[in-house]
Amino acid sequence: MDWIRLTKSAKDLTGLKGSLIEVTEEELKKHNKKDDCWICIRGCVYNVSPYMEYHPGGQDELMKAAGSDGTDLFDQVHRWVNYESMLKECMVGRMAVKPAVPKDYREEKKVLNGMLPKSQLTDTLAKEGPISPSYDWFQTDSLVTIVKYIKQKDISLHSVIVDHQYDFFRAETIFKDYSYLIHIGLSHEVQEDFSVRVVENVGKIEIALKKKESTSWECLGHPLENHNSLIPKKDTGLYYRKCQLISKEVVTHDTKLLCLMLPPSTHLQVPIGQHVYLKLTIAGTEIVKPYTPVSESLLSDCKEPVLSNHKYIYFLIKIYPAGLFTPQLDRLQIGDFVSISNPAGNFKISQFQELEDLFLLAAGTGFTPMVRILKYALTKISSLRKAKLMFFNKTEDDIIWRSQLEKSACKDKRFDVEFVLSAPTSEWNGKRGHISPSLLSEFLKRSFDKSRILICICGPTPFTEQGLRLLHDLNFSKDEIHSFTA
Repeated sequence: MDWIRLTKSAKDLTGLKGSLIEVTEEELKKHNKKDDCWICIRGCVYNVSPYMEYHPGGQDELMKAAGSDGTDLFDQVHRWVNYESMLKECMVGRMAVKPAVPKDYREEKKVLNGMLPKSQLTDTLAKEGPISPSYDWFQTDSLVTIVKYIKQKDISLHSVIVDHQYDFFRAETIFKDYSYLIHIGLSHEVQEDFSVRVVENVGKIEIALKKKESTSWECLGHPLENHNSLIPKKDTGLYYRKCQLISKEVVTHDTKLLCLMLPPSTHLQVPIGQHVYLKLTIAGTEIVKPYTPVSESLLSDCKEPVLSNHKYIYFLIKIYPAGLFTPQLDRLQIGDFVSISNPAGNFKISQFQELEDLFLLAAGTGFTPMVRILKYALTKISSLRKAKLMFFNKTEDDIIWRSQLEKSACKDKRFDVEFVLSAPTSEWNGKRGHISPSLLSEFLKRSFDKSRILICICGPTPFTEQGLRLLHDLNFSKDEIHSFTA
């Protein structure tokens, strides 16, 4: 909190007396010392010298990115940290980016209703990236339909994220590790209600907006920041929308199931195995934490409300009494709001292709990504022979959804669950201890010698790191393992 007090002290932390500048690569490289250290994160340049002594990871970690673009390093260590809020008083300016046009780009910029008809790609994307997407629009008396042509066959409703309100419109499409963004200030206001349709075999997306007034639009609108851009997904910032707390249910002595409702003007379906970031303002500072959405229940006969239309997102949250974020989350009342980001993560549904054996290793709330993975595997993967979960906890009281797991195992003979406790009572008859070679070698038995398997592991960092070492020692390949680390 000392750093927060310093940022609120009105002291000039940039060294530029409040002015913002455009920073060239040459200028950025000059500021590479501890007492004069500039770092670029997603196009914004910060003077982090005043932050050196407050950085939890030490000065040496910050110096790794001194005088350069630290985006990749930042994402590897703590992408979930809200650096914009934390370092806003240190912002020097933005990188001065030279216009980057593909070498084979010959045609002039034709304006279509004030919009560029095609993405302007960097040389790198033109050479290595996917086919350039584009968009168009048409209208009727009551509707305006924006059509995105992605030209990829693996597009689904999970690939599309739409937010709009009044005359603001934002539609992002994720495909092949890229993000294609349409970001427009609409020429007229539209209603909250809208629809999204995906034609999967051709990669076409239709977003139908309802006009507030039945008038003819002369143009779609004007471009906003990063409109019509195609960039690597890892370089995109986190975009948030406010969601309303609908319900809060006790699951264990320290874990609760929260249901949040997306605004009616948002389309967002979090892909299986991916997480989002929840954001709250605490003591005047924005705090962000990653969480993986779960299903409302593991049991197939307990379905989400018929009218939800994917508007509800569920989270299993462990409350840490001495923590900063979760007690504040727990204090929220029904009807209060929490900001939720776009999805993040590198798990791909293609890892399930022709899968025969699925092994899940979870510790504590590391169980959360396994919920939707398990439901999907048991209901959608026809080649699946067995799915097994080894669930590590301290005590019986800590086991999340124990009854549901046991009922699921009784209903589907392909599924089996084993509980391992590190601090059980004397009455416990199950497995005891921590993750170990003996536990794993007994648990990870294939259906047959060359069966196609996937092992997913998630939990506290020491658990996951130890588990990965043991899996390597047991000669499982990297392609057979997926570790969840937020």
